[in-house]
Amino acid sequence: MTKNTTLRLEEITPKNLDAALGIRVRPDQEFAVAPVVKSLAEAYVHPGSAWPRLIVDGDRAVGFLMAFLDIDWHEDGGSVVRSGLWRLNIAAEEQGRGYGRFAVESVAALIRARGGKELHVTWHPGETGPERFYLGLGFRRNGEVVEGETVGVLDLT
Repeated sequence: MTKNTTLRLEEITPKNLDAALGIRVRPDQEFAVAPVVKSLAEAYVHPGSAWPRLIVDGDRAVGFLMAFLDIDWHEDGGSVVRSGLWRLNIAAEEQGRGYGRFAVESVAALIRARGGKELHVTWHPGETGPERFYLGLGFRRNGEVVEGETVGVLDLT
């Protein structure tokens, strides 16, 4: 992030849709996160639980995130309600500048404001995947694997 920035999250609108769709991660990371267009389609079909936002620094779109809020998460045949980070796409040329941390902190603040005590995320294992990033922010593996992805939890208390 540059000094004196106006870093913020914006709701996806007709005005910024093309900027959101233009967010691309590095080619070696594409296995680990769906493109923004798929996330927006999923947000459309899950309007009550998906929270998509464009990450903007000044007048530049630098990333995209989508949180999930209060979903039924099936665990061992049972069901628990969880919230967390569903998608995080930081533009290839913008990585390493703190935008991912800002995104996670923003979702954590949202979940705390809604009374949540944990932030959940899943990631694909792999050398160029996001595991080191999430563990570095304090997430811990909780032992679950969902559709081949590791489940991480960040304590918000």
